[in-house]
Amino acid sequence: MRTQTPPQNQTQLSHEVVGNIYPKKTATMRFTYKKCLGPLLVSGLTLLALFYAWSPGTSSVVDVRPRQGSPLQKLLNETILGIVSGYHNDIAYHIKEDVACRLALNTCVCLADKETLHLPFSNLLFPRAWAHNVSQAFLESHPDPEGAKRHRAQEYNSFQRRSYSPADELIIAEAGSPLQYPTQGVKVRPLKTIIIPGLGLKEETRSNHVVYLTATLGTFDVAATVDRVDVKGEGEKHMTLSSPLLSALNRQLQFVTYTNTVFHPKTADTVRFATEAHQSFFSIKIGHATVPKLYNSGSQKEYNISALVTIATKTFLRYDKLKDLIDSVRQYYPTVTIVIADDNKHPQPVTGPHIEHYIMPFGKGWFAGRNLAVSQVTTKYVLWADDDFIFTANTKLERMVDILERTTLDLVGGAVREVTGYSATYRHTISVEEGGEEGNCLHIRNGYHHVIEGFPNCVVADAVINFFMGRTDKVLQVGFDPRLSRRGHLEFFVDALGSLHIGSCSDIIVSHASKIKLPWTKTESQKAYDKFRYSLSSADSNISNEIFYFKDRFKCMTSH
Repeated sequence: MRTQTPPQNQTQLSHEVVGNIYPKKTATMRFTYKKCLGPLLVSGLTLLALFYAWSPGTSSVVDVRPRQGSPLQKLLNETILGIVSGYHNDIAYHIKEDVACRLALNTCVCLADKETLHLPFSNLLFPRAWAHNVSQAFLESHPDPEGAKRHRAQEYNSFQRRSYSPADELIIAEAGSPLQYPTQGVKVRPLKTIIIPGLGLKEETRSNHVVYLTATLGTFDVAATVDRVDVKGEGEKHMTLSSPLLSALNRQLQFVTYTNTVFHPKTADTVRFATEAHQSFFSIKIGHATVPKLYNSGSQKEYNISALVTIATKTFLRYDKLKDLIDSVRQYYPTVTIVIADDNKHPQPVTGPHIEHYIMPFGKGWFAGRNLAVSQVTTKYVLWADDDFIFTANTKLERMVDILERTTLDLVGGAVREVTGYSATYRHTISVEEGGEEGNCLHIRNGYHHVIEGFPNCVVADAVINFFMGRTDKVLQVGFDPRLSRRGHLEFFVDALGSLHIGSCSDIIVSHASKIKLPWTKTESQKAYDKFRYSLSSADSNISNEIFYFKDRFKCMTSH
C-alpha cells in the first residue's frame, strides 16, 4: 500500500495553524510539563483504581442413622467402577488446561496476595487478600494440639455419618440398559406406602421375562395383580416378577408399591432394579414433609409493616443511643414492635408502647443478645439494627419487605450512612475450598454475585452489613453463636452459608450515630463501653480461632 506525502505548503500551513493556536513551548514550559507529569500519572492511576474498585463489574442480572458401608452401597460403587473401567482406555485424550484448572483438587493452601505495586496508598487502591492460618493460631495456644486435631477429626467423621444420605450418591444409568426407572423425585413419608412410578422393561421377546427389586429400608408389594405374571416376595425386601408376556410384566410393574419400614425423619433408600444381565439403582427419599410456617399478617393491598416486621436490637451501656434509635423509629413507624436485649449490670427501664425489654445476665454478650431478641419475634420478618443506628426518610422497611416478598431471598441488607456521608453496604462473597485432612479454606472477597432482576439497586451476596431484614424462621434456623460476646458478624454469615439466600440493597439507608468523641468529653458510661467493646483479651481471640478451626473445620481463611 502506497502512502502519499503531503505537499510542503500544506505541511507548513498545518504547522502555522497549530502554532497560532498553541504557542511554541519554551524551556520553562517543558520543565513545567515534566514536573506535572508525575502527579498527573499518579492521579490517572488513582482514578483508574477507584473506577476498578467501585465498578460493579460485568455481573449479570439473574431472575440420623448412618447408611455408609451397606452391601447395596458397595455393590453400587462396584457397578460405577465397572462402568468407568469399561470405557475405551486406549484412546488418546488431550487436556484442556483452561477447563482442568477449574476442577477441585482438595489441596487448598493458605496464601496471601503478593504486593505487585509499590505506590503510595497502594493497599487502599489495590487491596490485597490477607491470609490467616487458623490451624496455627489455634493449635499454638492449645495445651494438647495433637489431641485437639484427633478430637476434631472424630467429630468431623461423626458429622459425616450423621449427615450422609444415599440420595447424594452418584447413580449412573447404563446406556442401552433395557430397564426403565425413576432417577429422581420419588418420595415416601416414614412408614407409609407409595406406588413406584416409571418402572418398565424394554427388551427383545423371549420365553420368560424376569426383573428383581431389592431394598434396605422398606418392602415391596403390588397394588393390583395382572394375569400371567408371577410375583414372589410380596411384603419383603426382595421381590421377583416374571412373565412370558413382556406387555403383561410391564403392566404389573405399574402397580409395584414400596412401603417404608424403618422410621427415620430424613434419609433415603437405594433400590436395586435388575434383570439377569442388567442392574440399575435409584433412590427413594424418606422423610416428613416440611411443615410450612405461615404468618397471619392480614390481607391488605399495602404492606402492613407493624404486622409484618419486628425491630430487634441489643444494648449495653448506651441508653442514650438506644433512646435516639427508638425516637427515630417512632417518627416513621409508630406502631412497629421493638424488642430489646439488655445485658447491663444496672439496667434502666425502657418503656413505651410496642416495646419489649428483656434483661439478661450482666455482660452475657453480643450474639447471646441477638439470640434472645430474635427468639421473641413473632412476626414474619425481623429487622436487626444496632442500638446506635438512627432511622431516616431513606430507611424504607417497605422496600425490604417488598424484595423479600417478591423473591426467594431469605435476608436482605441495607446500607449504613456514616456522619461523613459515606454509605457502606459490606457486600462480600464467601466460598469454602476443600483442603483434605487438615481442614478447609475459607475465602472472603469484596463484591457480589449478580444484580437482582427488577431491583437494580439490589444484588445477591453471601455477607452483608449489620443492618438487615430476614425471614424470622430462617434467621432462627441459623442462630448466633453465644460464645461471641464482644465482636462477631462474619461468623453468622459463615454459619448461614448454604442455608440463607442473601441480598443487599444500596438504596435502603440507616444513619449511624457519630462515634467521634474527644477523650475529655466522654462520659463514664462511654468510657466503660469502650473498655468492654475494644479491649479484647487473649481468651476472646482464642474463642474466635476455635470457632473457625474446630467448629467450622477451617485451617485457613483469606480475605481482603
